[in-house]
Amino acid sequence: MYEWMKWLHLAAGVVWLGGMTLMVWAVRPAAIALLAPEPRLRLMQLVLSRFFRLVWAAIAVLLASGLWMLGAADLSLAPRGWHAMAALGSLMILVFAHLYFAPFRRLSRAVAAQDWPMGARALGQIHPLVMVNLGLGWTAVLAVMVWR
Repeated sequence: MYEWMKWLHLAAGVVWLGGMTLMVWAVRPAAIALLAPEPRLRLMQLVLSRFFRLVWAAIAVLLASGLWMLGAADLSLAPRGWHAMAALGSLMILVFAHLYFAPFRRLSRAVAAQDWPMGARALGQIHPLVMVNLGLGWTAVLAVMVWR
């Protein structure tokens, strides 16, 4: 059972980190290069809306599998990397929740109202938060690999 939980945990992490990587290094630059502000904001809102549903599912799987694996272990014997990953993952969830409930909601409202300047401001607030989470996520992966 432990190996299945570990696989689910890794799969959810790959979905979240891989999605952020794709958005930051491929989708966003391509949208900026090819699209005028109005269609770019519409595209990004739609893509983020779909991706964020996956992130919420990934968070649920990460929490459930992570808590299950921690519960199956003696925490006093758990590697430091596990503790670091739990702390960094918790911080990532908080950053994502803020991103989702504040700037992403503003982006969605702005796109619905066709308020392109407000949408651009909201989208501009999302990027640095995604960069923070991308850095936190890869740091968590590194911590687990290094602190065994």
